[in-house]
Amino acid sequence: IEVAGTTAMDGDTVVGKNDVYAQTVFILQKIELALIQLGSSLNDVVRTRMFVTNIADWQLVGNAHGEFFKTIKPVSSMIEVSSLINDDLLIEIEVTAIIEN
Repeated sequence: IEVAGTTAMDGDTVVGKNDVYAQTVFILQKIELALIQLGSSLNDVVRTRMFVTNIADWQLVGNAHGEFFKTIKPVSSMIEVSSLINDDLLIEIEVTAIIEN
């Protein structure tokens, strides 16, 4: 399962404006729900990719990521990008999950 381009948008509203930690938590909750709807879970995630607009926020993002993946420990990348599709978005996350049928 590939979950791509997940941001802190809730409809037309940015959740956690100016708060990368809150945006990260919201995004990971959205990803978790999507995985559950597909018969998967965070336990099946083998890779995460985090695109941040300020790499100095790495610890806040890492703390939120660790709360969701503390025992799972997927391979993870954090990449700084110059901007995202909305100036109020501070992070975008993608995950890869593998499930066996």
